[in-house]
Amino acid sequence: IDVATSQKLAEIAEKKDIHFVDAPVSGGVTGAEKATLTFMVGAKTSNDFEKVKEILSVMGKNIVHAGTNGNGLAAKIANNMLLAISMIATAEAMNLGIKLGLDKNVLTKLINSSSGRCWSSEMYNPVPGIMPTGAASNDYNGGFACELMQKDISLALDAANDIKVNIPLGEHASKIYNNLTKCGFAKKDFSVIYKYLNENPKA
Repeated sequence: IDVATSQKLAEIAEKKDIHFVDAPVSGGVTGAEKATLTFMVGAKTSNDFEKVKEILSVMGKNIVHAGTNGNGLAAKIANNMLLAISMIATAEAMNLGIKLGLDKNVLTKLINSSSGRCWSSEMYNPVPGIMPTGAASNDYNGGFACELMQKDISLALDAANDIKVNIPLGEHASKIYNNLTKCGFAKKDFSVIYKYLNENPKA
């Protein structure tokens, strides 16, 4: 669901004296299993937020009032657009370094102790074997599918177009993940971008 639709639903609900909140989540399967999810809550009033916070706290550790209706979704699509961009960048950097002869573990250690460090390099590295329990080490099965990432980036693009915001990297990330879904990776974890880059050298 997009931000504008969520806001319209909130308006309809309010007319019927129904309290509406949007509460998208971040943290993946692992976060759900460990109850450490982050909920980005869009609620018109702090009272509405407090009412749902108690329920959401059973499933998550970080329950954040992002603002009024629709703001939870706005935060989610902004976060996931950044995640897509950073994963692509991490995959490119790892692929380049490994192709230049660097050991994957050494390169990972260097990146994670330097200015290139990010969540994608440290917590969800896209190179198989770096993180034994990660999707990359399980043939990119499980995790967050490319088709879902593409959906979220598309929502970000639509929102940006609605308010005339320039997001060139978001647009490029959308093209990359759209291509991945068409190349047979739709159900694979979004970190499969590394596999694609590794197996498709520049002509």
